[in-house]
Amino acid sequence: MNDLCESASTSRVAACRSNSALRNTGSDGAVTWRNPRLDQFVGVRSYGRHVNRTDRLYALVEELRACAPRRRSARELALLYEVSARTIERDIGALQQAGVPIYADAGRFGGYTVDKSLTLPPLNFTPAEAVAVAVALAQVNVGPFEGAARSAVQKIVAAMSERNVIAARDLAGRVRLLEPVAAPETAAVPSVIEQAIVARRVLRICYLDRGGNLTERDVEPVVFMAGPSGWYLVGWCRVRHAARCFRLDRIQQAEVTGVTAPPRAFEDIAPCIPDLVARTPVL
Repeated sequence: MNDLCESASTSRVAACRSNSALRNTGSDGAVTWRNPRLDQFVGVRSYGRHVNRTDRLYALVEELRACAPRRRSARELALLYEVSARTIERDIGALQQAGVPIYADAGRFGGYTVDKSLTLPPLNFTPAEAVAVAVALAQVNVGPFEGAARSAVQKIVAAMSERNVIAARDLAGRVRLLEPVAAPETAAVPSVIEQAIVARRVLRICYLDRGGNLTERDVEPVVFMAGPSGWYLVGWCRVRHAARCFRLDRIQQAEVTGVTAPPRAFEDIAPCIPDLVARTPVL
Protein backbone atom coordinates (compact mmCIF):
# COMPACT_ATOMS: atom_id res chain seq x y z
CA MET A 1 0.00 0.00 0.00
CA ASN A 2 2.81 2.41 0.88
CA ASP A 3 4.48 1.68 -2.46
CA LEU A 4 1.19 2.46 -4.26
CA CYS A 5 0.79 5.72 -2.38
CA GLU A 6 4.40 6.62 -3.11
CA SER A 7 3.91 5.80 -6.79
CA ALA A 8 0.74 7.84 -6.97
CA SER A 9 2.36 10.79 -5.23
CA THR A 10 5.34 10.55 -7.55
CA SER A 11 3.03 10.57 -10.56
CA ARG A 12 1.29 13.70 -9.27
CA VAL A 13 4.66 15.40 -8.81
CA ALA A 14 5.74 14.33 -12.31
CA ALA A 15 2.52 15.72 -13.73
CA CYS A 16 3.17 19.01 -11.99
CA ARG A 17 6.67 19.03 -13.48
CA SER A 18 5.30 18.34 -16.94
CA ASN A 19 3.41 21.65 -16.64
CA SER A 20 6.72 23.26 -15.60
CA ALA A 21 5.01 25.22 -12.85
CA LEU A 22 4.03 25.30 -9.20
CA ARG A 23 0.68 26.76 -8.17
CA ASN A 24 0.24 29.19 -5.26
CA THR A 25 -3.04 30.58 -3.98
CA GLY A 26 -2.92 34.10 -2.60
CA SER A 27 -4.91 35.50 0.30
CA ASP A 28 -7.35 37.07 -2.16
CA GLY A 29 -8.04 33.69 -3.79
CA ALA A 30 -6.08 34.50 -6.97
CA VAL A 31 -4.01 31.67 -8.38
CA THR A 32 -0.51 32.38 -9.65
CA TRP A 33 1.97 30.13 -11.42
CA ARG A 34 5.70 29.94 -10.87
CA ASN A 35 8.30 28.03 -12.87
CA PRO A 36 10.10 25.52 -10.60
CA ARG A 37 13.60 26.31 -11.97
CA LEU A 38 15.09 22.94 -11.00
CA ASP A 39 18.53 24.05 -12.17
CA GLN A 40 18.86 26.29 -9.11
CA PHE A 41 18.90 23.33 -6.72
CA VAL A 42 22.12 21.88 -5.40
CA GLY A 43 20.71 18.37 -5.34
CA VAL A 44 20.11 18.10 -9.07
CA ARG A 45 23.72 18.86 -9.89
CA SER A 46 25.24 16.80 -7.09
CA TYR A 47 23.06 13.74 -6.78
CA GLY A 48 20.66 13.38 -9.70
CA ARG A 49 16.92 12.96 -9.34
CA HIS A 50 16.67 9.20 -8.76
CA VAL A 51 18.35 8.51 -5.44
CA ASN A 52 17.86 6.02 -2.65
CA ARG A 53 16.80 7.18 0.81
CA THR A 54 20.28 7.30 2.32
CA ASP A 55 21.64 9.42 -0.51
CA ARG A 56 18.51 11.57 -0.37
CA LEU A 57 19.03 12.29 3.32
CA TYR A 58 22.57 13.48 2.64
CA ALA A 59 21.32 15.47 -0.34
CA LEU A 60 18.61 17.13 1.74
CA VAL A 61 21.13 18.38 4.28
CA GLU A 62 23.42 19.67 1.54
CA GLU A 63 20.54 21.39 -0.26
CA LEU A 64 19.30 23.11 2.89
CA ARG A 65 22.80 24.10 3.89
CA ALA A 66 23.59 25.55 0.47
CA CYS A 67 20.48 27.73 0.33
CA ALA A 68 20.44 28.81 4.02
CA PRO A 69 19.13 31.10 5.38
CA ARG A 70 16.50 30.80 2.62
CA ARG A 71 13.81 28.18 3.09
CA ARG A 72 12.90 25.19 0.96
CA SER A 73 9.31 23.96 1.12
CA ALA A 74 8.38 20.28 1.24
CA ARG A 75 6.78 20.67 -2.21
CA GLU A 76 9.98 22.05 -3.72
CA LEU A 77 12.08 19.28 -2.22
CA ALA A 78 9.55 16.66 -3.28
CA LEU A 79 9.70 17.99 -6.83
CA LEU A 80 13.47 17.86 -6.76
CA TYR A 81 13.79 14.25 -5.61
CA GLU A 82 10.63 12.93 -7.30
CA VAL A 83 8.97 11.75 -4.10
CA SER A 84 5.91 12.90 -2.22
CA ALA A 85 5.89 15.85 0.17
CA ARG A 86 4.97 13.41 2.92
CA THR A 87 8.15 11.42 2.20
CA ILE A 88 10.18 14.62 2.50
CA GLU A 89 8.51 15.40 5.82
CA ARG A 90 9.39 11.92 7.11
CA ASP A 91 12.98 12.37 5.94
CA ILE A 92 13.23 15.75 7.65
CA GLY A 93 11.84 14.24 10.84
CA ALA A 94 14.42 11.44 10.73
CA LEU A 95 17.23 13.96 10.27
CA GLN A 96 15.96 16.07 13.17
CA GLN A 97 15.82 13.00 15.41
CA ALA A 98 19.42 12.25 14.41
CA GLY A 99 20.44 15.69 15.69
CA VAL A 100 20.66 17.66 12.44
CA PRO A 101 19.69 21.29 13.30
CA ILE A 102 16.83 21.65 10.79
CA TYR A 103 14.14 24.22 11.55
CA ALA A 104 10.69 24.62 10.01
CA ASP A 105 8.52 27.70 9.52
CA ALA A 106 4.83 27.43 8.76
CA GLY A 107 2.92 29.68 6.42
CA ARG A 108 2.90 30.66 2.78
CA PHE A 109 6.58 31.54 2.68
CA GLY A 110 7.63 28.93 5.21
CA GLY A 111 9.79 25.90 4.72
CA TYR A 112 12.83 24.13 6.06
CA THR A 113 16.27 25.53 6.75
CA VAL A 114 19.41 24.36 8.50
CA ASP A 115 21.74 26.19 10.88
CA LYS A 116 24.94 26.49 8.81
CA SER A 117 27.01 27.29 11.89
CA LEU A 118 26.23 23.86 13.37
CA THR A 119 26.79 21.75 10.26
CA LEU A 120 29.74 20.94 8.04
CA PRO A 121 29.77 20.59 4.26
CA PRO A 122 30.46 17.09 2.91
CA LEU A 123 34.04 16.09 2.12
CA ASN A 124 33.73 14.96 -1.47
CA PHE A 125 37.23 13.72 -2.26
CA THR A 126 37.74 12.09 -5.63
CA PRO A 127 39.83 8.89 -5.69
CA ALA A 128 42.75 10.80 -7.26
CA GLU A 129 42.56 13.54 -4.62
CA ALA A 130 42.54 10.99 -1.80
CA VAL A 131 45.57 9.20 -3.24
CA ALA A 132 47.39 12.51 -3.75
CA VAL A 133 46.85 13.43 -0.09
CA ALA A 134 47.94 9.95 1.03
CA VAL A 135 51.13 10.16 -1.06
CA ALA A 136 51.95 13.58 0.34
CA LEU A 137 51.27 12.54 3.92
CA ALA A 138 53.28 9.35 3.48
CA GLN A 139 56.36 11.57 3.33
CA VAL A 140 55.61 12.64 6.92
CA ASN A 141 56.69 9.25 8.26
CA VAL A 142 58.83 10.92 10.90
CA GLY A 143 58.78 14.35 12.45
CA PRO A 144 56.00 16.55 13.80
CA PHE A 145 52.38 15.76 12.91
CA GLU A 146 53.16 12.12 12.10
CA GLY A 147 50.16 10.90 14.07
CA ALA A 148 47.98 13.70 12.69
CA ALA A 149 48.91 12.64 9.15
CA ARG A 150 47.74 9.07 9.79
CA SER A 151 44.45 10.18 11.32
CA ALA A 152 43.86 12.64 8.45
CA VAL A 153 44.05 9.84 5.88
CA GLN A 154 41.67 7.72 7.96
CA LYS A 155 39.15 10.59 8.16
CA ILE A 156 39.32 11.17 4.42
CA VAL A 157 38.64 7.50 3.70
CA ALA A 158 35.80 7.42 6.25
CA ALA A 159 34.10 10.39 4.55
CA MET A 160 34.24 8.87 1.06
CA SER A 161 31.63 6.68 -0.56
CA GLU A 162 32.32 2.95 -0.76
CA ARG A 163 32.66 3.15 -4.53
CA ASN A 164 35.27 5.92 -4.32
CA VAL A 165 37.15 4.09 -1.56
CA ILE A 166 37.45 1.03 -3.80
CA ALA A 167 38.61 3.18 -6.72
CA ALA A 168 41.10 5.06 -4.52
CA ARG A 169 42.62 1.86 -3.16
CA ASP A 170 42.89 0.46 -6.69
CA LEU A 171 44.70 3.64 -7.78
CA ALA A 172 46.95 3.56 -4.69
CA GLY A 173 47.95 0.02 -5.66
CA ARG A 174 49.48 1.49 -8.81
CA VAL A 175 51.73 3.90 -6.87
CA ARG A 176 55.06 3.01 -5.28
CA LEU A 177 57.20 5.05 -2.87
CA LEU A 178 60.88 4.06 -2.95
CA GLU A 179 62.61 3.85 0.43
CA PRO A 180 65.95 2.46 1.60
CA VAL A 181 65.83 -1.20 2.59
CA ALA A 182 67.69 -0.38 5.79
CA ALA A 183 66.17 2.94 6.78
CA PRO A 184 68.13 4.90 9.37
CA GLU A 185 66.69 4.87 12.85
CA THR A 186 64.87 8.07 13.66
CA ALA A 187 63.56 9.30 16.97
CA ALA A 188 59.89 10.14 17.24
CA VAL A 189 59.07 13.77 17.87
CA PRO A 190 57.57 14.22 21.35
CA SER A 191 53.96 15.34 21.15
CA VAL A 192 54.65 18.03 23.75
CA ILE A 193 56.70 19.92 21.14
CA GLU A 194 53.69 19.93 18.83
CA GLN A 195 51.52 21.12 21.73
CA ALA A 196 53.91 23.98 22.45
CA ILE A 197 53.75 25.17 18.84
CA VAL A 198 49.94 24.93 18.72
CA ALA A 199 49.33 26.58 22.11
CA ARG A 200 52.23 29.07 21.85
CA ARG A 201 53.76 27.99 25.15
CA VAL A 202 57.37 28.27 26.29
CA LEU A 203 59.10 24.91 26.01
CA ARG A 204 61.71 23.64 28.47
CA ILE A 205 64.13 21.29 26.73
CA CYS A 206 67.29 19.33 27.40
CA TYR A 207 69.36 19.67 24.25
CA LEU A 208 72.41 17.74 23.13
CA ASP A 209 74.49 19.95 20.85
CA ARG A 210 76.92 18.83 18.16
CA GLY A 211 79.78 18.87 20.67
CA GLY A 212 78.01 16.39 22.95
CA ASN A 213 77.18 19.00 25.60
CA LEU A 214 73.79 18.67 27.31
CA THR A 215 72.11 21.92 28.28
CA GLU A 216 68.71 22.89 29.65
CA ARG A 217 66.98 25.81 27.98
CA ASP A 218 63.65 27.61 27.93
CA VAL A 219 62.67 28.18 24.32
CA GLU A 220 59.89 30.25 22.78
CA PRO A 221 58.86 28.07 19.82
CA VAL A 222 58.21 29.92 16.58
CA VAL A 223 58.06 27.39 13.73
CA PHE A 224 58.87 23.85 12.71
CA MET A 225 61.30 23.80 9.80
CA ALA A 226 61.99 20.84 7.51
CA GLY A 227 65.40 20.74 5.88
CA PRO A 228 67.52 18.26 3.93
CA SER A 229 68.93 16.90 7.19
CA GLY A 230 65.63 16.54 9.00
CA TRP A 231 63.28 18.60 11.15
CA TYR A 232 64.23 21.61 13.28
CA LEU A 233 62.56 23.70 15.91
CA VAL A 234 63.23 27.38 15.34
CA GLY A 235 62.67 29.55 18.38
CA TRP A 236 63.98 32.18 20.74
CA CYS A 237 66.36 30.77 23.34
CA ARG A 238 65.90 32.52 26.68
CA VAL A 239 69.28 31.28 27.85
CA ARG A 240 71.27 32.69 24.91
CA HIS A 241 68.84 35.59 24.33
CA ALA A 242 68.99 34.86 20.63
CA ALA A 243 67.29 32.88 17.89
CA ARG A 244 68.36 29.26 17.62
CA CYS A 245 67.63 26.18 15.50
CA PHE A 246 67.31 22.91 17.43
CA ARG A 247 67.44 19.59 15.62
CA LEU A 248 64.46 17.62 16.84
CA ASP A 249 66.42 14.36 17.11
CA ARG A 250 68.84 16.06 19.53
CA ILE A 251 66.14 17.16 21.96
CA GLN A 252 66.52 14.65 24.78
CA GLN A 253 63.63 15.84 26.92
CA ALA A 254 60.85 18.39 26.51
CA GLU A 255 58.24 19.89 28.80
CA VAL A 256 55.53 22.42 28.09
CA THR A 257 55.48 25.21 30.66
CA GLY A 258 52.49 27.33 31.55
CA VAL A 259 54.17 30.47 30.20
CA THR A 260 52.72 31.99 27.05
CA ALA A 261 55.33 32.77 24.41
CA PRO A 262 55.19 36.29 22.98
CA PRO A 263 54.42 36.48 19.25
CA ARG A 264 57.52 36.53 17.04
CA ALA A 265 57.65 36.67 13.26
CA PHE A 266 59.71 33.96 11.59
CA GLU A 267 61.20 36.56 9.25
CA ASP A 268 62.72 38.40 12.24
CA ILE A 269 64.64 35.38 13.47
CA ALA A 270 64.93 33.30 10.28
CA PRO A 271 68.30 31.60 9.87
CA CYS A 272 70.22 32.45 6.73
CA ILE A 273 70.83 29.23 4.80
CA PRO A 274 72.38 29.60 1.34
CA ASP A 275 70.57 27.96 -1.57
CA LEU A 276 67.47 27.22 0.54
CA VAL A 277 64.21 29.13 0.60
CA ALA A 278 61.71 28.80 3.44
CA ARG A 279 58.10 28.47 2.29
CA THR A 280 54.80 27.91 4.10
CA PRO A 281 52.59 24.91 3.22
CA VAL A 282 49.52 25.95 1.26
CA LEU A 283 46.07 25.17 2.70
